[in-house]
Amino acid sequence: MTRHSLDTPQFYLTAPAPCPYLEGKQERKVFTHLVGDRAHQVNDMLSQGGFRRSQNIAYRPACEGCKACISVRVVVDEFAEKKSFTRTANNNKNLVGNEVPPSPTAEQFSLFRRYLDGRHSEGGMAEMTSFDYAMMVEDTHVNTTMVEYRKRGPDTAITGMGEGDLIAVALTDVLANGLSMVYSFFDTDPEYKSLGTYMILDHIKRARKKGLPYLYMGYWVDGSRKMDYKTRFQPQERLSLGGWQRVG
Repeated sequence: MTRHSLDTPQFYLTAPAPCPYLEGKQERKVFTHLVGDRAHQVNDMLSQGGFRRSQNIAYRPACEGCKACISVRVVVDEFAEKKSFTRTANNNKNLVGNEVPPSPTAEQFSLFRRYLDGRHSEGGMAEMTSFDYAMMVEDTHVNTTMVEYRKRGPDTAITGMGEGDLIAVALTDVLANGLSMVYSFFDTDPEYKSLGTYMILDHIKRARKKGLPYLYMGYWVDGSRKMDYKTRFQPQERLSLGGWQRVG
């Protein structure tokens, strides 16, 4: 019996589809399955080559005539907070994140649905069911964790955990040289300020504490306003044909 699917990544190319970031463009992706005992090592290698993970799939753009999608990673040890970042951290200082195994819960899915309905009601994930969500979280053969954010409670200093309602969640891969934020979602109530930015800042601190040099943030899309926020986290490295190039 052949073991190519387990030991040697086999790559495939998707059919053209409308680009979700640049109007009038078509996107294609090259992808492979992350399965078997070597899935973690393969995910490490591919992440350093600009791939992203979704469930047990690693993919990267392979669009004809377009190179707008650029992999970005933050240089953790040299990252310095701007004043706006300090304000964001202070606005959310009553929150605490706790790492938990990648296991879906009804509370997570309820928050996930509210996030989609409030921020991405017309996006590609808008119709996801509880089963789809469970697959997004559980269908992984790599080193994955979740960070759940809740308000600080009277026992937080002792337990290290927050209390009360779930405010935000990040699904995160732990790579050999960094953390990779796979997907995050949060409460869209105006009471909470810039939670997306706050989770990135928190993950930079987590990577630093783990002794990991990078935080992988996925793709910055040149020309897409909704991806501009990624340029704020510097210094960073962007992947080009010549390898990772420092910016900032």
